[in-house]
Amino acid sequence: MTHPKLVACMLHPDFYPHRPETVELVQTHISYVFIAGGEVYKVKKPVDFGFLDFTTPEKRKFYCGEEVRLNRRLAGDTYLGVAEIREEKAGGLSLSGDGLVVEYAVRMKRLPQDRMLKGLLLDGSVDISVMDDVARTVAAFHAAAETGGRIDEVGGIDTIRHNHDENFDQTAKYRGVTIPIHQWTFIRDYVAFFMDRNRDLLLRRVSEHRIRDCHGDLHLEHICLAGEIVIFDCIEFNERFRFEDTAAEAAFLAMDLDYNGYPQWADAFVKAYIRHSGDDDVQRLLNFYKCYYAFVRGKVVSFRLDDPAIGEEGRRDAREMAEKYFDWAYTYAARPERPMLILTAGLMGTGKSVVARQVAPRLDALLIQMDALRKEMAGLKPGEKRPEAFGAGLYSEEVSRRTYAAALDRAAAAIRSGRSAVIDGSYKRREERLRAQEAARNLGADFIVLECRCDEEKVRQRLESRQSEAGEPSDGRWEIFRQQQADYDAVRELPKGCHGIVETDVSPAEAADRALRQLRFPEE
Repeated sequence: MTHPKLVACMLHPDFYPHRPETVELVQTHISYVFIAGGEVYKVKKPVDFGFLDFTTPEKRKFYCGEEVRLNRRLAGDTYLGVAEIREEKAGGLSLSGDGLVVEYAVRMKRLPQDRMLKGLLLDGSVDISVMDDVARTVAAFHAAAETGGRIDEVGGIDTIRHNHDENFDQTAKYRGVTIPIHQWTFIRDYVAFFMDRNRDLLLRRVSEHRIRDCHGDLHLEHICLAGEIVIFDCIEFNERFRFEDTAAEAAFLAMDLDYNGYPQWADAFVKAYIRHSGDDDVQRLLNFYKCYYAFVRGKVVSFRLDDPAIGEEGRRDAREMAEKYFDWAYTYAARPERPMLILTAGLMGTGKSVVARQVAPRLDALLIQMDALRKEMAGLKPGEKRPEAFGAGLYSEEVSRRTYAAALDRAAAAIRSGRSAVIDGSYKRREERLRAQEAARNLGADFIVLECRCDEEKVRQRLESRQSEAGEPSDGRWEIFRQQQADYDAVRELPKGCHGIVETDVSPAEAADRALRQLRFPEE
């Protein structure tokens, strides 16, 4: 147990030789952090989370020493050493004397809080070009970090699988609490799918010595721009989390930039890291490792819900933060490794637009809504109603051909820029689907048609309620549903893997999950 007088003694300025004016205590789930003027003392709590064990003084001493040793690689002289905390004859505690050593603390220089990268980004007081400097620093660190032997063994494919299995075991109880069940299941299935499909790549990463003794916790709050780039607070307590693929480390920081609302900075960092490291495989592994780290962060924040001391407000904040991290993990799991052209197809009212609007942001894809484009090309506002007769006016074959061609042009431009595209339309004509498939082939993009289906009674209810929705671009009505049904070319021309059926008689989130499964696991 922590010494009963430790917190009280270390909160007193006279406890420290440099006599700070004030002492502030910050607690994490594993440490007491005492900010004492220009110095910081960090005491490890006697906790055991399975992946971390600080339960004995000997273990805390060892890991304090490891923290200092390992962090000096990227933080220079910030880490001053390990301080011994002794019990005085009068019963108090001291940093000096010859009393019994009862605890240990990592002693550090206090870094300037106003130069932390997260705060600088929030203030808008740093240019995006700094990501090149950060990437160069990280790439140089990785190039010099230890590799081979035990590091390769610990950081190889078996450990990657074990880390994921541990994550799923430890988060099972948070399903339906901080992560929806369908998201948890999707991520688990994605990890298995990716590792099976990319086993040779993961093994090659080991043979090419891309597994290094890394930092292990590379996020914005651990980067300080204090004249030089200082990266601190690495993981010292578990080699399994530090002996890892350098691509994983780069992905961690990119994920944290995404999470905090700086996706362009994340992209700039990744591109700069690939340039400085010469590691082109990073792009193939990026979403896999982003997913892993977002999931880890969601897990760790979820642990706070089990702490009765944090109060209701703290529990609410933890729940919201964990939900956001898990949602990012789900997004990364959904994103393809290369651009895709995705078409929705099906009869009116079957949920095509709902699915498209849910799926496109997950993929960071351009969303092209055929109903809105059709009206845009006619000089109409998206929500302006035009209840034409079936196959007439705006919905004639000629207008439809021009609209589908324009949609395909916009999708092609997005794909050439590296983005996926989702075209939300009925795609009732076989020739239009084949034309889109050929365009995707010429663009080097993957292709799939998501055909939405739904119970007819639900379709009728949807179409009737849609007529009163302000801004709804669709003019679909139940009275012309049968006519469209008779005029629809069944999807039989596409090969396996290019056609997925999405039953939409569920919530929008669950329907989108079904669609994403068709995209990510086409053989299911």
